[in-house]
Amino acid sequence: MSGKIKGRSAANADALSGGVSCDERILRDCHQLYTDPDSGLIAVAESVGVKLLPPRKKITVMLMGNHSAGKSSFINWYVEEHIQRTGVAIETQGFSFVTSGRKRESLTGNATLHLYPHFKPLQEFKGVSEYLSTEICTSRQKRFSLVTFVDSPGLVDGDMKYPFDVDDVIMWLGDLCDLILVFFDPMGQALCKRTLNIVENLNEKHGDRLHFYLSKADEAGGESDRQRVMMQIVQELCKRPGLNKCGFDMPTIYIPNPNKPSRCVNQVEEVCRTIEKTINQTVQNTLNSLEKDCELISEAITDTLNNDRQTTVENRRARCKSCFLTLLGFSVPMALMALLMLGTMSKELLDLALGPEGTHALSFYLTPIVKIFDSLTMEQQLYSGGGLVLLSFLLLIIARFSFRTRPTFSGKQKRQLQEKLEYVQEVVKTKKKKLYEEYLRQSVSDQDMDL
Repeated sequence: MSGKIKGRSAANADALSGGVSCDERILRDCHQLYTDPDSGLIAVAESVGVKLLPPRKKITVMLMGNHSAGKSSFINWYVEEHIQRTGVAIETQGFSFVTSGRKRESLTGNATLHLYPHFKPLQEFKGVSEYLSTEICTSRQKRFSLVTFVDSPGLVDGDMKYPFDVDDVIMWLGDLCDLILVFFDPMGQALCKRTLNIVENLNEKHGDRLHFYLSKADEAGGESDRQRVMMQIVQELCKRPGLNKCGFDMPTIYIPNPNKPSRCVNQVEEVCRTIEKTINQTVQNTLNSLEKDCELISEAITDTLNNDRQTTVENRRARCKSCFLTLLGFSVPMALMALLMLGTMSKELLDLALGPEGTHALSFYLTPIVKIFDSLTMEQQLYSGGGLVLLSFLLLIIARFSFRTRPTFSGKQKRQLQEKLEYVQEVVKTKKKKLYEEYLRQSVSDQDMDL
């Protein structure tokens, strides 16, 4: 089993390795180790009652903020293609997923949920399905091959009606996203209460995933105007107890335009570094989870085999006890029959049937019982005989129902479990070790790794 699996995995890796970054290949290989239909960790874990979730091959980055904050423009800049519509008006009315693929394609809500099964619970939010879409493009710029952007609707206050509960959907997506980028627009909409309320709620659960940016910083006027806008935003944020924390940072970013130079400090590359750091952390977390899941499966298989051995021992004891009680239950009527034979048959007939030695032995053992019965009245003898017969039935019932055996694995099933254990221990763990070494080689030399 293990040899075949190892060969197939290696062949697949060789076939798909061309033009793929190390991190992308590591995440893909880890995902394949989980999802292989024949020998994937999910299938192996299910056979011993353990549930696992496959790691995702990309990180999910959600962009949120008020309308016209530059979320779609940032995605277009990062991808270096015009994917998302941009403008002052509310262009993004629903949730748009932007990801890399083999060809340029646009997917509707139903196709989006088929592409991202882990987002299927979005169907439970009334009206959301019709406002889901996916944009697939072939860009390989920056680290886009490892990123899925979620462009959220622009948030506004007042009487603006959304076709779904946008607050609840963003909160739900926040649980699944690896990174949440909050863009504040300096042009009068940065203090949108809806945005601040959602950010405060997200911060309570996922404060480490939240990153704040002052977008379109080049449109905020001079340096003094920009500082004043920053102070207003920070003051408004600090009014919220959950957001008033140490180490608060809000870099100024804008989309570079060679035709429109600006003296404003642009920290948009800081966003790229944040995304790259999240990717690196996700690769490490995926490899660590792979190791933990291997240990979990190995422990579950070992416990299953040990429990089966214990059950086999208990079944053997139960059979012995059942056999003993069954023999004891049958010995009572046999003893009564022997008494009857001894009392009704003549000595010559017993000698002929059992032989002299057998007759002597039978008399030796049964004479005391015969004397006891002879000392009883006829009514007492009947009651005693009935009581012994009842005891015999009781012993047989106890033997039948009180010492039932439990099912155990067959020899074939035990061998299969042992093969799965060896596969996890020898193949998957070895593969995980190699993947970790490849990941570390990107940063350190071989001598530093102490290989």
